[in-house]
Amino acid sequence: MSDKPFAESCVQNRAPILAVLREWFADRRRVLEVGSGTGQHAVYFAPELPHLSWQTADVVAHHAGIRQWLADAAAPNALPPIALDVNDDSWHRARYDAVFSANTLHIMSWPEVEKFFVGVGAVLEPGGVLAVYGPFNYGGTYTSESNARFDAWLKARDPASGVRDFEAIDALARAQGLRLERDVAMPANNRTLVWRAK
Repeated sequence: MSDKPFAESCVQNRAPILAVLREWFADRRRVLEVGSGTGQHAVYFAPELPHLSWQTADVVAHHAGIRQWLADAAAPNALPPIALDVNDDSWHRARYDAVFSANTLHIMSWPEVEKFFVGVGAVLEPGGVLAVYGPFNYGGTYTSESNARFDAWLKARDPASGVRDFEAIDALARAQGLRLERDVAMPANNRTLVWRAK
């Protein structure tokens, strides 16, 4: 039996996310995945998007699991993980024409969410695309009872975390010169938000 880390949510959401990425990453070359987690998204998306160089990234504690998934997948365009902590701006030095992140903003504290967007603003090339997947509130209101329950669970686990308000997130993106291009409804009351750098 494999001892690789496993997230059921990755299996459930990967096909709908891929449909969005096929459109918005069609003309991209180098994508940075912020918060690769288990590595499951990377090994699914990279072979399906062979024109991309898919750079995995996360805090070092997750690297071993990501490497296990990459080794078993043997996808040549899925790159070994780099250390990325949004609280450390060392990742701001590289350049990418796309950034992807799934299920991260609601587990970060708000200051970390702010740092995430500052970092994205630093690494995205002009015309670059940012795609973020996860649950969001609109007008300060939950979009479903399940998201309200999820938010309560998050806050019980870590009071600094929680489902974020779309308007506040979009304001952070606009402050970094990003323009919202698409807000795509996804299964399980999630969204994929797509911005483009000016």
